Amino acid sequence: MNRRFRLPPGWRRDVRTFVAGGACGFLAGGVFVLLALAQSNLLVPLWSGGARAIDGDGVSAAVVEPATPATASGGRAAVGTAGATDSRSTPPNDSPPSAPELRDRRLQMPVDGIKASDLRRQFSDQRGGHKHEAIDILAPRNTPVRAVEDGTIARLFFSKAGGITVYQFDPSGRFCYYYAHLERYADGLREGQSVGRGQVLGYVGTSGNAPKDTPHLHFAVFRLTEDKRWWEGTPIDPYDILR
Repeated sequence: MNRRFRLPPGWRRDVRTFVAGGACGFLAGGVFVLLALAQSNLLVPLWSGGARAIDGDGVSAAVVEPATPATASGGRAAVGTAGATDSRSTPPNDSPPSAPELRDRRLQMPVDGIKASDLRRQFSDQRGGHKHEAIDILAPRNTPVRAVEDGTIARLFFSKAGGITVYQFDPSGRFCYYYAHLERYADGLREGQSVGRGQVLGYVGTSGNAPKDTPHLHFAVFRLTEDKRWWEGTPIDPYDILR
């Protein structure tokens, strides 16, 4: 006997109830997963698109002035990206033979208010495929930057990377000290001028590609070639000669 199949009364209500219950269960499961990710600190990079952006100078934009010593980059020619490196976890690198000579001179700390114990080794940090070959010293904006020893101003130069910079030759004309990211020069500073140890050359800033909220001095040292060109030479780790 053929009977026509009929759905039981109220079937539409039952289907809606089933669908609504499934949707609530799915949403609850999603919330649970998101809470788990947040608890494990995995949600931040997913939400923000990755770690906090590091600008072209290598210092997190989260650092504000005045800040404690960290890293950034300046570079005489090329500037890359990298974060801070603590000297306590970085093995010493092999510095050129000239480093002990400079260390024996007991150079002036180039930034006011900074102690040797504040410095961190950053010479071998990788910045965009090349070594940093310098040290970055963070300090409040407009902190005086001083000549590390007697010498001559070889070049006052502005570059996209280093911003307002000073190249200073030592008294022997064999070494060059490079000060970058200055806010401005000291009044009256000029090329060819003789300067004395501790003389103010300029002021800590963020010129060039330094993070605008992280003023610092990018300080580099290099042994000049026989041609004594102010822009080239063998880099020396400043960390080894300022401590």
